[in-house]
Amino acid sequence: MAVKQISIFVENKEGRIKKAIDTLAKENINIRALSIADTTKYGILRLIVSDNEKAIEALEKDNFIVKENEVIILAVPDEPNGLNSTLAVFDEKGINLEYLYAFVSSKTDEAIVVMRLENMEKAIDALNENNVKILDENDIKDL
Repeated sequence: MAVKQISIFVENKEGRIKKAIDTLAKENINIRALSIADTTKYGILRLIVSDNEKAIEALEKDNFIVKENEVIILAVPDEPNGLNSTLAVFDEKGINLEYLYAFVSSKTDEAIVVMRLENMEKAIDALNENNVKILDENDIKDL
């Protein structure tokens, strides 16, 4: 159960991230989760949003480069070693974790983690084998 994420490539200069967020706000698009990774020249703003199609269209119209890809969103125990026990599933199967970020919700006692893995299909199978709770787009809307 992969979820679509958008990645926005932004110049690393004043106001560019705000402009991307403003573009989404003008279209009434809700940001459910976000992460940013940067270098000296550019950043990648990764988002889980309420409407990918509308977001991509608006951002591209405002001259942003946008890519959509799949991520896995998990609910992991919000306790010491909760995330580590989940990551162990990938180590056991030899699955490379490319990146992750997390967000919180007042509607659950679990930690919510967004992950991009080298082999998404193999990762989902491994998570299902280990009874790890994978969230879908409907679950995210309710958080």
